[in-house]
Amino acid sequence: MRYSVKVCAVLIFCSVLFLCAQASPQKYAANLTVPVQFAIGRHTYIDVGPPNDFYELFLVRTSSDDISVHRFTLIPPRDKCIAPAKFESAFGSIHGTPSELLGSTNPCTIPEKDLRRELKRCKNCLVFSGSNVVMQVQCGTQTRLIRSDILDRDMFDPTTKTPEHTSWTIALLRRLDSAVGPGAIDTQRIFSIPETDDQHVAVPRSETMQDLSAGKYDVLFQNAPDKPSDLFRASQVPAPLPKISLVSGVPFPSETFVQPVYPPLARMAHIEGMLSFKFTVDAEGGTTNLIFESGHPLLRGVVTEAVNHWKFPTASVGNEIKATIEFALNCPKS
Repeated sequence: MRYSVKVCAVLIFCSVLFLCAQASPQKYAANLTVPVQFAIGRHTYIDVGPPNDFYELFLVRTSSDDISVHRFTLIPPRDKCIAPAKFESAFGSIHGTPSELLGSTNPCTIPEKDLRRELKRCKNCLVFSGSNVVMQVQCGTQTRLIRSDILDRDMFDPTTKTPEHTSWTIALLRRLDSAVGPGAIDTQRIFSIPETDDQHVAVPRSETMQDLSAGKYDVLFQNAPDKPSDLFRASQVPAPLPKISLVSGVPFPSETFVQPVYPPLARMAHIEGMLSFKFTVDAEGGTTNLIFESGHPLLRGVVTEAVNHWKFPTASVGNEIKATIEFALNCPKS
């Protein structure tokens, strides 16, 4: 009898310890306040492109009754020559408190086991597009990374049973996007043709930009094919400008010279080189009878349009002029 009592006492004691161990994390989490600031990394991938990948960093901060939202977008290069890495930023605000923004969910109280279960929900599914999202939030003394995988069916199929915490993440991102405007995937033109007069704008070296360049936020994109820090640094290097030059024009130079414009389609196809042609100066000093002797056909149209505006001195009327124009992309060799 005495032995049985001891056994029961030991079992009860062990059960109490087990229950306390299970309850402690939840009790600790329940005492955590709603975070007033956090960062979110969203890597969106699509099966059409290029570009196929988009990287967005959200920095959310609370100030009085408003919540500031900064979104930084990084897009990998489609073509190092004509479409290098791109950086964009947007700012907005949301009126309200962190509790109103986050709704009924405090990210610090989401159980890790629930997150792991949601990440495994479609391990062998075919996924063509989606977003990998990681929230970085300070929970007491612990910095926590909360990951959600948003699948294409979550974005496009209203009948999909999206898990609870993934649904919460989608709703939160929608509110953040609504504050700063359409996201990267909504504003990009697939297979867009670059303009020849695109101007590179250097980004002011703020503390956030320095952190981004130094790799502080790379941890939010661990499984992505690119590092945001690499993309940011690459985006600060301007793309090379193409050059068009008149190599020769004999025997008479023009009084009025109009330079051809590099055709965007030719830039996309990396077409460059020399064009040699001849023409006759008409009675008004203009050009006529233009004949190309060599050069890529895709470059001839812009040359024809430019040469039609050339003017020559009276002494050259009736003479045949031979000229050569060079189109150079100045692309990086590597």
